Amino acid sequence: MLLVSRPASTEGDDARAGILWMLLTTLFFVSLDATAKFLVARYPVVEVVWARFVFHMLFVVIVLAPQLRAHVVTRGPWLQLGRSLLLLSTTMFFFFGVKLLPLADASAIMFTSPILVTVLAIPLLGEHVGPRRWAAVAVGFIGALIMVRPGMGIMGAGAALLLGAALCNALYQLVTRRVRTTDGPLTTLLYTALAGAVLLTFVMPTVWVTPQLAHWPLFALLGVFGGAGHYALIKAFQRAPAAVVAPFSYATLLWATGFGFVIFDELPDLWTIVGASIIAGGGLYILHRERRKRVGSHDPVVNLPPPVEPALAEAPMKRES
Repeated sequence: MLLVSRPASTEGDDARAGILWMLLTTLFFVSLDATAKFLVARYPVVEVVWARFVFHMLFVVIVLAPQLRAHVVTRGPWLQLGRSLLLLSTTMFFFFGVKLLPLADASAIMFTSPILVTVLAIPLLGEHVGPRRWAAVAVGFIGALIMVRPGMGIMGAGAALLLGAALCNALYQLVTRRVRTTDGPLTTLLYTALAGAVLLTFVMPTVWVTPQLAHWPLFALLGVFGGAGHYALIKAFQRAPAAVVAPFSYATLLWATGFGFVIFDELPDLWTIVGASIIAGGGLYILHRERRKRVGSHDPVVNLPPPVEPALAEAPMKRES
């Protein structure tokens, strides 16, 4: 059996760096969510979504400017377009939903995405799901039911919108798995915001409300947080394996609770905490089974450095907004 391993100190440094990048990823995405929640209370949701994608495109173009030509050409244009449209749908549903619900509740509901990925991978990717992962899926959905409490009028339309966002995000992640076989991560990063930026620009004249001067930096920050979050996610997977960094994506729930309390004077109730904990447990177990399945399918085992072109959607992220 061939065994190639890195020095322990290097592996430890890479793991710490990957974890820090993942924590930074969650901070960027929750900062985006909190900024969006502030703005959608004052401006049309479509306008806020438009700003999120346009400023994201500008941010990525500036960052990639020295090597932009190398990443413009894609070998999977229809996959990239479909992925971008799914992210647009995810963001639209989420921004409408977070307008109605507390930030922590919205973030927790979105963590049903990895559970939906497991279910949808069966018909769409032909993957086999064993009884243990089915049990984790069932547990995750029980957690979602505890949070949403259908029929009690607790979350209502907001929960429905966020579940729609979670479904679109699950499809987005499945398409991302296919895209990474045709294009590198920076090319995919460039195309991520394309559909939202182009399509919503044509809609803007019908909904436009001129922002206050003090709010323009917040509109710009939507794109900066989005682009920076995607970039940090790429770096996390470059530095350490998914099994190491993915569990730390659940720091999103802590950031969302803190931001919700400080900015919006919101705190999740007991049922939200219980449901979110159950959803997190189901998602982490699914991740564990995925790792065991992949390790078991490779013989000989070769312990190599992290891949140069990482998976962009292997973590149980609530979404890639």
